[in-house]
Order: sequence, then C-alpha cells, then structure tokens
Amino acid sequence: MNYQIMGETVPAVEFTLSRGESLYTQSGSMSWKTPNIKMETNTRGGIAKGLGRMLAGESLFMNTFTAEAENEQIAFSARVPGCVLPVDLTGSPGVIIQKGAFLCAQPSVDCQITLTKRFSAGLFGGEGFILEKLSGNGLAFLEVDGDKKELELAPGQVIQVDTGNVVAFESTVAYEIETVKGLGNILFGGEGLFLTRLTGPGKVILQTLNFNDFAGRIASLIPGR
Repeated sequence: MNYQIMGETVPAVEFTLSRGESLYTQSGSMSWKTPNIKMETNTRGGIAKGLGRMLAGESLFMNTFTAEAENEQIAFSARVPGCVLPVDLTGSPGVIIQKGAFLCAQPSVDCQITLTKRFSAGLFGGEGFILEKLSGNGLAFLEVDGDKKELELAPGQVIQVDTGNVVAFESTVAYEIETVKGLGNILFGGEGLFLTRLTGPGKVILQTLNFNDFAGRIASLIPGR
C-alpha cells in the first residue's frame, strides 16, 4: 500500500492499493475512488462497539474499502483546515485520541473506546468520559485541526494544554485535568476553568486550532444569535 498526502489548506490522503488490500474509515469520510474498490458497511466489532464509538463522537457504522484489482486509488479528506498525520502503531503501546481525530486505518489497527482513568478528567476535560484508543500493527491516519506540534515527554515531564488543542498521546502518558490557579485568572483570563495536564513518558500530539472555539466565534457573528 502506497499513499501520498496532498493539499495544504484542507488536505487529503490518497492511497494506491493492490488487490485485496483494505482500509476502513468512519462513515462519510471517503472523497473519491476508482471503480474496482468494494465498500462494505458494518459496525466493525458489533453493535456495542459501534455504540461506544458514537459516545466518543464517531459514527455507529464504519466503511471498509477493499481493492478488487491492482493499483486502485481511494482518498479520504480532512473536514476542516489542518493536516493529515500518519501514525505507525507497530511496536507502540497504543495511542489515545480525542473524538473526531480518527480519519482511516489499515484493518490490522484496532479502534476502540477507552474510559478516562480519573473522574475529573472525564467530568471537566471537554472530551467527555470516553476517548478512543488505537492499537495493533500498521498505519492509522489522524485529522489535525490547524498545524501539528509533536512532543516526546520524558518520565515525569509535564505539559499543560487547553483540552481542545490535544489530538493524541501514547497510552504511557498520564492524563488529568487541573484547575487554573487564581480567582482573577479564572474570571478575567479568558482561558476557562481547567487545563489538561499530560505527564510523560511518551509522545504527545497537539494542534494549533481549537475547533470548538473557532466555531463559537463564527456562531457569535451570525445575526440573530
């Protein structure tokens, strides 16, 4: 399987598949394909797994695309301005991703829901109690809003992040929510009440665009709101 990432504003990843090679994605992500690629729609793991994905912000059904001839092409596009990031899970302890970050993956990659380990992270984290975990072997592709920032945290190293700017982190990274310190900062700082605290060791992927804030600014300019 070969792929190329094209475009800079709203990018896409285009694959060239050999006969029998497959990719799966959430419903509605495919942009174009050649005729000899078969699509099969199912819950990929059963109704319970599909419902779990819905709670994490993904679709109930997943689409699997399989090439029935050589050199077939298929592409999946980002939904907002940003970039597409390939992640090789081979030998990885697994990657936790925020809802909406999953674009597509090889069938050897498993995508399942995972509960946050701390009640406070689920209650105040902005992503709910449920995130998604990617594991297995092979490539997965993530959708990053805006530009990406990749960090490798050493053991005990901490970074504080606005929750909407977190894309993914390895399962070795501890994830919790902490309160912004200082009443004046809370009331007038404009950064909200909480920050996400990520503690190494492990890799962290951040994004420069908090799409919820971006959408909120657009909504505030709509007449009548």
